[in-house]
Amino acid sequence: MPIEILPNLSLPDSAIEISYILASGPGGQNVNKVATAAQLRFDTRRAPDLTARMRTRLRRIAGSRMTAEGIVVLTGRRFRSQTRNRDDVMERLAEMIREAAEKTIFRVPTRPSRAARQRRMDGKAKRGDIKRNRKVIRDD
Repeated sequence: MPIEILPNLSLPDSAIEISYILASGPGGQNVNKVATAAQLRFDTRRAPDLTARMRTRLRRIAGSRMTAEGIVVLTGRRFRSQTRNRDDVMERLAEMIREAAEKTIFRVPTRPSRAARQRRMDGKAKRGDIKRNRKVIRDD
């Protein structure tokens, strides 16, 4: 069953692999016995809905969490239960893909108009006159 990320974007189950590893931290003897940390591996090459632009942005967003082969590796060990850790890494992956799917808005550089430049220069000249007139004029 594909995982729904956005209304027009879903990930196939074949692209996601979840395994469980021993977690560190609090939990007493349970930490030594039960593999509660979830490790998610997402192969971007097996997701046909990802565009080339999304893959490039995902590479930048994932950073060191993506291998050279294009596999995103996320580890969740925040919670003490397997299911909560699995849901946590799935949500983190979905958030990364949502961020990669956003279209960037390009800023169109603009220049100030001639009138705006003139107003700026007039203001600077006026301020300079005010400061110049503060001086005490000495007649020697």
